[in-house]
Amino acid sequence: MNSPAKRLMAVQARIREAERLSGRPEGSVGLVAVSKTFSADAIRALAESGQRRFGESYLGEALTKIEALRELGLEWHFIGPIQSNKTRGIATHFAWAHGIDRARIAARLSEQRPPDLPPLQVCIQVNISGEASKSGIRPEDALALVREIIELPRLRLRGLMAIPAPAADAQQSRSSFRRLHELLLALQERWPTLDTLSMGMSDDLEAAIAEGATLVRVGSALFGARPPAQP
Repeated sequence: MNSPAKRLMAVQARIREAERLSGRPEGSVGLVAVSKTFSADAIRALAESGQRRFGESYLGEALTKIEALRELGLEWHFIGPIQSNKTRGIATHFAWAHGIDRARIAARLSEQRPPDLPPLQVCIQVNISGEASKSGIRPEDALALVREIIELPRLRLRGLMAIPAPAADAQQSRSSFRRLHELLLALQERWPTLDTLSMGMSDDLEAAIAEGATLVRVGSALFGARPPAQP
């Protein structure tokens, strides 16, 4: 199964089946194709098969591809850690930012979002597994960060994002995803407009969907083995 169209159809079928098994409406889970380190040509091939959302983590590489593919009208998601010196490029060229974990970064994104663009859609990254090597806030700090971001005029806070630690089995994966969903439900009691759980990748998207994912971020199942990042 080497063609982009066939890989996309296979991933879409997995998502639809996971929705069905979880009793969720068809189409309730969106797909972000994680295209970091893949070429503009690879993205174009997937876009020609119908994929519209693409996720990037390296700003310089992403801006080159965004410009090369501008005529396709794709929706670009920044899914990596956000450094202060990258906020202007993200605010200017992306529709979504999934990895916010500091109020200062959120404020910079809001200040630098061009007024002629709609608000930047954002998710707070939660370190749901407590890994020292992972970005993201502690679950108990989410409430304070939501309070700050929700007031920023050029951002629209959509929900939460996580990259749990690799799990030995599906039940362990589901436990991590369940904790993120429970955190979102608690926040929704005060902010009912929060509607997004960005979680689940190629190997665990079924577990994520079973626990409430609304966006899954899939790379290798769509593009194949990932080439090394360019310096």
